[in-house]
Amino acid sequence: MILALLLSPKTLAQQLEAVQLYSQDELIKLINQNAHLQRVVDDRCQLVQDIEARADIMRVPAYQFLWGDMLAWGVCVEQNPVQGVHFMREAAGQGLPAAFEQLGRYYASGKLVQEDKKRAVIYLREASALGNLKAQIQLAELFIDGYGSPYDFEDLYHWLYNAVTSDSDTHQKIAIYMRELEYLMHPKAIRSARRPLAG
Repeated sequence: MILALLLSPKTLAQQLEAVQLYSQDELIKLINQNAHLQRVVDDRCQLVQDIEARADIMRVPAYQFLWGDMLAWGVCVEQNPVQGVHFMREAAGQGLPAAFEQLGRYYASGKLVQEDKKRAVIYLREASALGNLKAQIQLAELFIDGYGSPYDFEDLYHWLYNAVTSDSDTHQKIAIYMRELEYLMHPKAIRSARRPLAG
């Protein structure tokens, strides 16, 4: 009560203002910008129970990913990496590209899980097929380092060839990786990969 009297009405109103739950589209945008955990913190951890319910009971993929990340890194909840990775896998199992990409990145680097480049390739290939550019770039790095199947080179080259980005560093990196992939591919496969995206 004393604290309430010390706060100005505006400050008190700001502190008591309810935080709206994120829409699926808004949450996916935050995830793709890697801003989802910061948003939960910025919202003063008010939505923890709602996030958990949408992840565990309603099984919404974007919320499963968010809840998994919160658990994995102890954001607004007690850290539990085992459960965190479980929920990331659940989100990937429902086709969320960001979940595939993150799991692939974790297996490639050995973060939270044991390093397993072959498993990383599987996750990153799935994310790449769903149009995740970050996964495509990481997959190219693994292929160039000798991981993965040569049968997948044409698909990856095709995705990179048709990639669209306004970031000049990413554009340059794609060009370099395409040239390096060309050394590993048959000229006929390169020609075939340079087709436009369908649809």
